[in-house]
Amino acid sequence: MAVPDFQTLMLPMLQFSGDGNIYSLGEAREHLAAHFALSAEERAEMLPSGRQRRFDNRVAWARSYLEQARLIESPSRAHFAITPRGGEVLGRRITRIDIGFLEEFEEFRQFRSSGIRDSSGTSAPIAATAETPEEVLQRAYHAIRAELASELLVKVKSGTPEFFERLVVELLLQMGYGGSRAEAGRAIGGTGDEGIDGIITEDRLGLDTIYIQAKRYAGTVGRPDIQKFVGALHGKRARKGVFLTTGKFSEDAIDYVGRIDPHVVLVDGSQLAEHMIDYDLGVTPRDTYELKRIDSDYFNDE
Repeated sequence: MAVPDFQTLMLPMLQFSGDGNIYSLGEAREHLAAHFALSAEERAEMLPSGRQRRFDNRVAWARSYLEQARLIESPSRAHFAITPRGGEVLGRRITRIDIGFLEEFEEFRQFRSSGIRDSSGTSAPIAATAETPEEVLQRAYHAIRAELASELLVKVKSGTPEFFERLVVELLLQMGYGGSRAEAGRAIGGTGDEGIDGIITEDRLGLDTIYIQAKRYAGTVGRPDIQKFVGALHGKRARKGVFLTTGKFSEDAIDYVGRIDPHVVLVDGSQLAEHMIDYDLGVTPRDTYELKRIDSDYFNDE
């Protein structure tokens, strides 16, 4: 089955603590994973950020919401126990606990209505959703990023071929490859019309050279274009090349570069836009948000 949403986890978590013992969050995860018969792959599924497992995140938020409603309490870090109110709720033999149910309790209503105040003092209530707040934030971030990547690629495609050649060299420099802008700039167009648009060193010491082909193209780049580039690399006795395009690569082209020497990396338009965002080329930060957690060491008297 799919990983249950965090509201679905609430009642089983409360029932798990119903014997009055103190349990760790790790013990709760193991119990809930077994309760829902989750596979190892389902438990290992990551959030889009790649920094936390989706199941672990949802268990943590289920515990947090139950705590806000005072159905459980945290006697120590990463541990919880049921409260008398939680025991009373279990005595009702209910079939589900969700945000709507937790609205019954004043402490939880205050928690939700408090929301987050922005610089103008406006408060945004916490929305009722199957996703955890972190999942909502990450989904919104990736949607905004996808829109930016789309707009960025349109801008790149509207430029001249010369602009695109300069852009790809700038990008490789931003990514940490060696040489200087002046050296790379002189390399563009200086190797003859042999399917090579630029040269850049692999590191700042210039220990190896990477040859670049930049193709501003709206369609699909096929195997013949890659073969021409590979032929140019052989002519330079080069071992490494990067072929970047604003378009896409055919399956045949992708398969071809996996079976040849020299080593050729293909970067299509979608990947190009993602790299530009990651390395701040052609984009500028608009807003910055930091997610923070409790610093347990600060509150440790030992």
